[in-house]
Amino acid sequence: MDATANHADVDFVAVPTPLIDLLDDAARRFAGRPAIDFLGRGQTWGTVADLADRAAAGLQALGVGKGVCVGLCLPNTPYSVILYFAILKAGGTVVNFNPLYTERELAGQIKDSGTRIMVTLDIAMIQAKIGRLVDQGLLDRVIVCSMVAALPLLKALLFRAFKARDLAAVPDGEVYLRFDRLIAGAAKPKPVVIDPVQDIAVLQYTGGTTGTPKAAMLTHANITANIQQVLAANPTIGRGTERIVGVLPLFHVFAMTGVMNLGVAIGAELILLPRLDMKLLMATIARKRPTMLPGVPTLYTAICNAAGAGMDLSFIDFCMSGGAPMSLEGMERFQRLSRCPILEGYGLSETSPIVTTTPPDRVKIGSVGRALPGTIVEIRDPDHPEVVLAQGARGEICVRGPQVMRGYYHRPAETAASFVDGALRTGDIGYLDEDGYLFIVDRIKDLILCGGFNVYPRVIEEAAYQHAAVQDAVAIGIPDAYRGQAPKLFVTLRPGTAATEAEILEFLQAHLNRIEIPKTVEIRESLPKTMVGKLSKKELVAEEMAKVQA
Repeated sequence: MDATANHADVDFVAVPTPLIDLLDDAARRFAGRPAIDFLGRGQTWGTVADLADRAAAGLQALGVGKGVCVGLCLPNTPYSVILYFAILKAGGTVVNFNPLYTERELAGQIKDSGTRIMVTLDIAMIQAKIGRLVDQGLLDRVIVCSMVAALPLLKALLFRAFKARDLAAVPDGEVYLRFDRLIAGAAKPKPVVIDPVQDIAVLQYTGGTTGTPKAAMLTHANITANIQQVLAANPTIGRGTERIVGVLPLFHVFAMTGVMNLGVAIGAELILLPRLDMKLLMATIARKRPTMLPGVPTLYTAICNAAGAGMDLSFIDFCMSGGAPMSLEGMERFQRLSRCPILEGYGLSETSPIVTTTPPDRVKIGSVGRALPGTIVEIRDPDHPEVVLAQGARGEICVRGPQVMRGYYHRPAETAASFVDGALRTGDIGYLDEDGYLFIVDRIKDLILCGGFNVYPRVIEEAAYQHAAVQDAVAIGIPDAYRGQAPKLFVTLRPGTAATEAEILEFLQAHLNRIEIPKTVEIRESLPKTMVGKLSKKELVAEEMAKVQA
């Protein structure tokens, strides 16, 4: 490694591969093995591949082919996996939609991507929004999947008996097509020649928490390269033997790669949950005894809080965390339950998403690990991005590698602005240590400017996590008449603990410099989170701005 960049195993060469090969290979090697467990109903890899073929043939009959965008607006269900690969087998491009988005957010993404066909679930909350979008002429066809049909028999009967009001009555007509009719035709799709380097597999929207969402164009080769990189960095992951918990939403890029596509590539059993319900999650973990648990810090904290006395999670042997920093105390709590270290990683939608992971044999607290094989991480001067900084200097994290997107969909100017000398500008501030481990300092957009000094919210948050009572912490900048901006800290407390705002503020005096000390600390019952469970700043910023404007 030179003094300016982390070149981790640059001799590694990813093999450009169509994503559909992953499912075909799983069906060939593990046809009779469990592929999906959904609330107790299981399907084999042979069954999943057959349904994907039938669905692909049905999509082709609707006109899906090269360049056609098809939306997936689904919670985690077997349909998420089947239709994802069916769209790709038909030659189309997957556009991931968050089913909890507002009608306005869905409409904006539909228009931007040119999506005319949407796959969704017959849940009233989702269908009400989709129906209004159909009425506005934004969608030509809606493929509706049955929630009841995905459930085990007893659960299906109970759902119809006690939750019938949650189901939508799907209108008859040419616009709506039920999944069972979609797969009723040909058993195999017409073969499609896929160029993995050029063909866009997924439009993955990003930027929703910091600005106008834009679609990262991820090719087949981008995504399959990222899977190859993760497997090369973690050679102990088994083939045909692992069981992966899928509670993170598959429409999010972390779970899309780190749960679904990785799981397909190794023939694992995907244990899918439609939403985060801690009682259901803990019961499912006890029932299925998973070996892999990808998550975010808030998920591991919630599991620790929900675990009963003496609970043993030692059957879990691989945990990867992303999206936010994991506190040392949180890592140690979970490791006492599972005896499994949490390997932190770093990534973005634009990088398919994983850039770095912690090596299993050498964890450095506070670091998100080393660059994946074939990846180069550079630290550049944010104000002069043509300058690569020396090892140890703080600057903008820039990335090169086979997992880096082709660009933003229909946004050539923003694509050009996001690259420097061929490296992706992430918008994150960090530094590399002498061993090539990456440490994230903060996002450029989250930087708090206090009287001419740069204050990084993450530094304040990490200090707050050292307090024994603090469970979650979010720091933002608020307007200040004297300094322009000042930090404000929001926290939640761990169950069974107590602390006052004054006590936390006093505690921080010994861990932060004078400029970094929050102007105020506010204790809340809960803090806003994204759908994937990552703590979210934008709602808190909006609250504070509303106070100023009032």
